This record gives sequence, structure tokens and C-alpha cells, in this order.
Amino acid sequence: MADNWIRIASDELGAAINPFGAELSSLTDAEGRELMTDADPAFWSGRAPLLFPIVGRLMGDAYRLDGNTYALPQHGFARKQDFVLVEQAPDRAVLRLVDNEATRAVYPFAFVLDAAFSLRGATLSMDITVTNSGDVDMPASFGFHPALAWPLPYGAAKEEHQITFADDEPGQLAAIVKGGWMDAEGWESPVDGRVLELYDELFERDALVWNPVRSQSLAYGALGGPKLVCDFPDTPALGLWMKPGANYLCIEPWHGIADPYGFTGEIWDKPLMQRYAPGQSRTFTMRVTLGD
Repeated sequence: MADNWIRIASDELGAAINPFGAELSSLTDAEGRELMTDADPAFWSGRAPLLFPIVGRLMGDAYRLDGNTYALPQHGFARKQDFVLVEQAPDRAVLRLVDNEATRAVYPFAFVLDAAFSLRGATLSMDITVTNSGDVDMPASFGFHPALAWPLPYGAAKEEHQITFADDEPGQLAAIVKGGWMDAEGWESPVDGRVLELYDELFERDALVWNPVRSQSLAYGALGGPKLVCDFPDTPALGLWMKPGANYLCIEPWHGIADPYGFTGEIWDKPLMQRYAPGQSRTFTMRVTLGD
């Protein structure tokens, strides 16, 4: 772990957050076993970036607002910004990003982005609050992107792991075309009722995207072994992603989505884009619980 990572702990879990991006970078059980990605740079060195103020990729990596065009990379800029620690306790930390010269050059809005991480028993809670601190309406999306260990460190092989959704997920998946944009055609769902068997080849075309997703919770792990239960209340879309051969699985609750292929509208018309009035806040929550 890097020296500047912020560490919190409960009696059952430990976590470390990198102030660069307010990125959850380690989650360990009571025996110190790592529950997150090994961040092998041969595949992906990310760990749990926060996706703000967009989720996914823009057509041409740019958006339009009031007759102006602004360049913005995939998933926005929060993951590449230094956050400031504003609150810390043994089991809780809050980090904050506010608009600055660099952000206003590509996103001309005043905002506060608070990232709160807390541990209670076997549950990690991540509560991300977006606030419009300016005096005009603000467009923003938000998404989680944590990369969990696959396989989990409990002895089961990768191919023994599965996802069990809280509800049946019968609908077609939203397809991602080469380049990272959404395709209206969609893909056939690989879910059998509530169960998705996991194997590398599922992700050869890119992420699996449910838009909309029925479930607001899922369990991830091998049959008969410990599971990570992920709760994501009030979430409209969900992505699952990894690079074949890697040792992680990203479980990504999204309040936003990539541009549809060929999209030319203003940012207000982007699917799942939210409008924040001056002074308005919204909190997005994801909880990860280690259990049997």
C-alpha cells in the first residue's frame, strides 16, 4: 500500500482509499486476504474509479452545451483529480473534490463531490454526494467502478464463481460497440433466471450492461464459499466488466451511460443525464458485505 493511502477498519474488514481519485484501493477481510483486484498493469491498473460527471464514453469524446463543444474523456475527470481529506475516524473517511481551473475548462460548473467510505462489521458503505454549488442548472451523471478479486481468496477456481441477482434479469443487454458507445441492437442476456455463470469469454466483446437493471442487489462468489453481497439502491443501470485473463471483476452500478452510437444532441439529452438545480444534492450509495 502507498504511504498516502487513507486506512479505515472495522472488526471484520479493512479498507484503504487513495486520495488521487478518492479511489478505494484495498478491501481486506479479518485475516488480511485481499478482496479487490491485483491491479496487474498488463490488463488494467485501475481499482475503483469514481465516474463523474459522465459515465461511459461520449461520441467524439466531446459534448455540446449551449452552442459550445467541450472535450471530456471516458468516465469524466474525477478519477484523475486529487481529493482532500475532510473527515477521518478509525472506521470512516470523507474525501472532497471541488471545481477548479482544470475542471472548469472542460465542465463549466461549480460543484462539490464528497466521497464517504465507512466500515461497520462486515459491510463497506460508499456514499458519494454530488452538489451543485453554482447558480445555474448543472448536468451530471455518476457511476461506481470497483474491481473485485476474481477469484476471491477462498480457494475456488475462477470458473466456479457466479453472480446471483436479487431479481430475474430476463431483458436484453445493452450492447457496446467498438469504441465504447452504446448500440441500440442489444445482446442476448446470458443470465439464467437470476444466475450468471462467470467465465472470461463473457467479456470478449466488452462489458455486459443492463439498462435498465431490475435488481438493486446481487451476490458474487463461488457456491459453498464466502460471498460479496453488493447493494446499490435506486440504480437504473449496471455494468459488469473485466479483461479476459485478468484477476478482477468490476461490478458497476451506474446513474448514467455512454452515448448511443451516432448521438449528436446536447448533454441535457444524453440518456440518464440528471439535472441539478442550484444548491441541489444527490447521494449515490453502494454497499459491499462479506458473508456466507
